[in-house]
Amino acid sequence: MSTADYRSLRIPKNAARRFVWRSIANYLRSEIDTNSPVVDLGAGNLDFLESVRSIRRIAIDLDPAILDESAEGIEALRADVAERIPLADDLIGTVLASNLLEHLERDEVDRCLREIHRTLRPGGKLLVIQPNFRVKPHHYFDDFTHKTILTHHSLRDWLLSIGFEVTRVDARFLPLTLKSRLSFGHRLTPLYLRLPYRPFASQMLVIARKPMGS
Repeated sequence: MSTADYRSLRIPKNAARRFVWRSIANYLRSEIDTNSPVVDLGAGNLDFLESVRSIRRIAIDLDPAILDESAEGIEALRADVAERIPLADDLIGTVLASNLLEHLERDEVDRCLREIHRTLRPGGKLLVIQPNFRVKPHHYFDDFTHKTILTHHSLRDWLLSIGFEVTRVDARFLPLTLKSRLSFGHRLTPLYLRLPYRPFASQMLVIARKPMGS
């Protein structure tokens, strides 16, 4: 299956999805450095970047269709982030990796995280949103393209081993997909994100920072 076919099957572009991402971006706005470049790895339909204000927004995806995505003020780069991120050292203020790492082999995850560390400026942040195997292991491989098992514990420790400071870990952040029960009430997303306990949530949020002086 091509990346384009996968996108149409698993992440179709629609108004509900855009609204959810606007809500997520608003919820995470204090973690996003709008005075430095923001990068979305595996950017897909650009829903996140279209919801973010920044002096520079960069979408990176392996799918060649990323070069055809139309969004004012967003730079599109085609690259394999499991090999090398085509950006300079110490450049980026914020990196989002949403539903990306679980699709890579273990050695690719390690290279990707190290590339993120390289490209982040000191003090820059990595925001990871993805399925948490610990919460719903029996659904983790419902997506046949998932390769690497990650939990909020294992990802935290992996990031620490590379040299990140982990500043936040939410084991339960969002439902697994937009096909979950939340999809029927996507306009409740802002309220859902404020709940102290999030029913049906099996995606985690992990935020890590590149230490100053790195």
